[in-house]
Amino acid sequence: MVPGGDPVHTQPKYLMSLLEKQTAVLRKYHPKAQMWVAPQGFNKEWMDEFYAILDKENPAWLTGIVFGPQVRETLPKLRARIAKKYPIRHYPDITHSLSAQYPVPDWDLAYPQTEAREVINPRPLDQAQVFKVSQPLTIGFLTYSEGCNDDVNKIVWSGLGWNPDADVRNILREYSRYFIAENHAEEFTDGLFGLEQNWRGSLMSNVSVEATLQRFQTLERTATPQLLLNWRFQQALYRAYYDAFVQRRLIAETAAEEAANAQLRNAKQLGALTSINEAEKILDAAIAEASANELRARVFELGEALYQSIRMQLSTEKYQGKPGRGSNLDTIDMPLNNRLWLKTKFAAIRQMPDEAARLSAIGEIVNWTNPGIGGFYDDLGNSSKQPHLLNSGKFNQDPGFMETAFSGFAYKPEWRRSWFDSAETAFDTPLQMRYTNLDPTAQYKIRVVYAGTLPQLKIKLTANEKYEIHPLSEKPNPVKPVEFDVPQAATAAGELNLTWEIEPGRGGNGRGRQVSEIWLIKK
Repeated sequence: MVPGGDPVHTQPKYLMSLLEKQTAVLRKYHPKAQMWVAPQGFNKEWMDEFYAILDKENPAWLTGIVFGPQVRETLPKLRARIAKKYPIRHYPDITHSLSAQYPVPDWDLAYPQTEAREVINPRPLDQAQVFKVSQPLTIGFLTYSEGCNDDVNKIVWSGLGWNPDADVRNILREYSRYFIAENHAEEFTDGLFGLEQNWRGSLMSNVSVEATLQRFQTLERTATPQLLLNWRFQQALYRAYYDAFVQRRLIAETAAEEAANAQLRNAKQLGALTSINEAEKILDAAIAEASANELRARVFELGEALYQSIRMQLSTEKYQGKPGRGSNLDTIDMPLNNRLWLKTKFAAIRQMPDEAARLSAIGEIVNWTNPGIGGFYDDLGNSSKQPHLLNSGKFNQDPGFMETAFSGFAYKPEWRRSWFDSAETAFDTPLQMRYTNLDPTAQYKIRVVYAGTLPQLKIKLTANEKYEIHPLSEKPNPVKPVEFDVPQAATAAGELNLTWEIEPGRGGNGRGRQVSEIWLIKK
């Protein structure tokens, strides 16, 4: 199988010409060898060129097409567009949890902040759903893996590939019996399902996290010395402890920020400088207390155990891992509140010349999400705070988020935490929002934050598909809120539809239409 992109980028006319020659050489020595090609990374122009080659040249040397990451067509559209003589093989990404072909749906921001792209990621139900959606249109698969972090997912795909009607629980039960222990099969199976549930919805209120930790701690206490040295057992323990540590720290740091904001709201009574000093002490104290230290210590012990057992590289400094991939011991202490952003703001406030300016800046902090009377605020990327976002939350029908909105993640230490996640769509799918019950006589303005991973890409905003709010423009760098007036005619019917577009026909991963926060403000 030869990919057209990710990471290389070869125009189809050159790629296909080369592969024809390579196939002839290959079959000279291996007459039954097959040649498959994946149109990965193609922009629209190249994809059209690829289709034209298949239509006009009808290459006999080509065995089939591979559907993998960064293919800009959906699988149904790809199948409908190419001749039936060319089968499609699936190349599903089972290893990445963000910036992925099949990202984790509804993932709490604390996890991508800390656990990184190639985290230990058992996702049995998600993987089964991807298989279910893709299987009727493909003749099989070869899973895309970058290591042992996705070991459970490999087994799920193998089990379903052998028997598409297999029960996922039975697959995990057999996995647990064979690789862990006969007498712990049910408990370990429950634990693997629990790890997937840990990643569902708001981490602050997710009861699965503590229950899953307790389940694995019980297994840990009764495990034989041999089982404690089993790397698959160590991986599951690592994730259970890691998830629980992140949850407890999130709860503690969220409470600290709420207490700090309470001090800031009393700035007029306390004085601006006193209020920010007290708020900063509260934020710093939460770090000094380092809640759940015993869980953190166990995570590091298990990280060392995994290095000793299979040379798993969970740290760049200790184990020469790669930053941003699987080295999540390096990011385990990532701030889970706005402490760094607030401290930057506090430093700026201390330099202001008068009390009125200082109080105004503090007011901006504590009223950040307040859109005013008659207004609306959406924290896009946060599934619990985006009520006006359209076409989202459809993993079961569109697990690759090719035609639906999903959450993307980026990080810079100086950013506000609400900028770390964004709502986005891929390739030429528009990102859309809808407001109803507006005041038809009012004038509105939009305040918006464009963060995300691709600041260099231009973005355009249109209202009701005919009023240009702003043309195709570069995103502010550094990131900051920007404001635009909404034509009164756009809201005269009491409704407003917003559509974001980027330059059409993009290749690669198709991303860039990324919006982090938006306020609709009644003027």
